[in-house]
Amino acid sequence: MKVIEYQDIDRAEWSALVQSSSTGTWFQTPEAYSLYASMPDLFRPFAIAVERVNELTNEGTLCGVCVGYITVEKSAIKQFLTRRAIIVGGPCFADDCTNEEVTALLLAMKNHSSLQGMDGKRLLDPIYIETRNFNDYSKWRGAFEKAGFEYKKHLNFHVDCTDREAMEVHLSENRKRQIKRAIKSGVEIKSEGISELEIKEWYEILKDLYTTKVKTPLFPLSFFLEYYRQGLGKYLLVKYEGKVIGGIMCPILDGKCIYEWYICGSDGEYKEQYPSVMATWAAMDYAAKHGLARFDVMGAGEPGVPYGVRDFKVEFGGELVQHGRFIHVCKPWLYEIGVMGVRILKKI
Repeated sequence: MKVIEYQDIDRAEWSALVQSSSTGTWFQTPEAYSLYASMPDLFRPFAIAVERVNELTNEGTLCGVCVGYITVEKSAIKQFLTRRAIIVGGPCFADDCTNEEVTALLLAMKNHSSLQGMDGKRLLDPIYIETRNFNDYSKWRGAFEKAGFEYKKHLNFHVDCTDREAMEVHLSENRKRQIKRAIKSGVEIKSEGISELEIKEWYEILKDLYTTKVKTPLFPLSFFLEYYRQGLGKYLLVKYEGKVIGGIMCPILDGKCIYEWYICGSDGEYKEQYPSVMATWAAMDYAAKHGLARFDVMGAGEPGVPYGVRDFKVEFGGELVQHGRFIHVCKPWLYEIGVMGVRILKKI
């Protein structure tokens, strides 16, 4: 068994592992790493892998990879108080990956401050490390705990898009009615030929949502434009009378999954057009038409805690899953300050 860093990971083998693994997501691909690496003002990306070494030939076979980023803030004070390492989707393991291999990878990832990113810069020491799991890691939970990670309950919805007719049947009657009314009113979904100006229009809606309701940090416009320019997935925009009134940003893992990374709609202004509903439906419809088995909404809150977003998402007929999150707190006192700060911010 051998742990290797970004520069030593075979790209073809890396991509093949993500495609074949039950824990593979777009966020663990070389393309996701490259997106993060292209924006050093926002991210310090890392990619660490573990190889299973054949004792006879000394050849290594990739059996696990962990792609993530450490956040970067322009303000030194904010950076000191909020820096965190995020592994979106959770690490990617071969389905036969052993607990020992998983633990070795996680321990190496915890020590990432001694590693270097693609640009040769030292990575920043985070306050905490969090894996936001989109798949089932239950058989490796002991390996995570051995590496110092604590499991936190967190919900998600997976929508099966393999059978379009069944997908439509599982929509709530309310959602079926809203989609029909929106289409009848003249709402259109734009998936091709989208301009940067339209991305900017969509971003203004998203920014307003995060300022007034979500109340958590949002990446700047440059992040969304860079994603667009690199052609890493799809923007599906909801348009009405020539104007962008909502939309969804969707990374895609070919043949497997489409993800709801960011979504918004001017629902208050366009009540009869249901832009947020249409944006969600657009991703499901795109998946069904393009052979993508699943639509992943990327989170539905903590169980037992009221969450309006979960109430919205449940009406699209997905399966409620609890794959949770794993968290390792590196600096407990700074972590507690951050938790209190987020609570205060949401109450203001």
